[in-house]
Amino acid sequence: IPAPYWVSYPDMVLLANGTPVCVSSGIEDNFKISATKLQKAITTKTKAVILNSPNNPTGMTYSPQELQALANVLMEHPNILIITDDLYEHLLFNDDKFINIANVKPELLPRTIVINGVSKAYSMTGWRIGFSACTNKKIIKAMDIIQSQSTSNPCSIAQYAAEAALNGGLDCVEPMRQSFIKRHAFAVNRINQINGLSCIKAQGAFYVFINCKQAIENLFNQHKISVKNDLVFSDYILENCLVALVPGSAFGLEDYVRISFATNIEELTEAFNRIETLLGKKV
Repeated sequence: IPAPYWVSYPDMVLLANGTPVCVSSGIEDNFKISATKLQKAITTKTKAVILNSPNNPTGMTYSPQELQALANVLMEHPNILIITDDLYEHLLFNDDKFINIANVKPELLPRTIVINGVSKAYSMTGWRIGFSACTNKKIIKAMDIIQSQSTSNPCSIAQYAAEAALNGGLDCVEPMRQSFIKRHAFAVNRINQINGLSCIKAQGAFYVFINCKQAIENLFNQHKISVKNDLVFSDYILENCLVALVPGSAFGLEDYVRISFATNIEELTEAFNRIETLLGKKV
């Protein structure tokens, strides 16, 4: 599991009696694992690799060249399944066509499982409709057996709505994508003006992953405030600014926090103003 990762991935592996093996990549790697790191993490016990691009929490996207390098490694290990979480496929910040690992290496298709849903691109978070696809009928059959006993509860209204969304084109998505592009640029600019915080530009989704290590050190060294880590830092910001951040340790990487810009510019402006008032502005 490349880290930072969506919070549920390790627990899903544990639930399946597996052992989650997390491969970390920091801001210096643009939060993406390399083919070398993937190769080193693979053992004879490796069952699957999960990729999430665009990524939650970082918003980073693997390029065709990066996916090709990862695919070349996986071609050497024919027993490893690939799970590609494509939930944010329509929320890219450039005009490039979305691709996943099976697109760049079709030979991997029989052991690739695509995960997707309507929550993000179609703003249908409360409808709780997701779906998966795989050309391997044995895998889908096994998934269907489990699914029928565990999550066989999406109502007919939600299913009809999802069908309409998937068959209705992307005209409704484009205005939202353009808004996210503007909000992203605004958020990155404001965050990098705040003392102790830094972030890099994302490539999709609607999150910014912020390095807060310097801010934590500043609070202790300058104000003798006992803020030890990103978890305590998130609590400190919530209590003093009434702004909700998610600690990076929840996503497998300490000294970071995630903020969502899935709200209007006015709300974002107020949030960043409050944080800047507390932490100070860079000089």
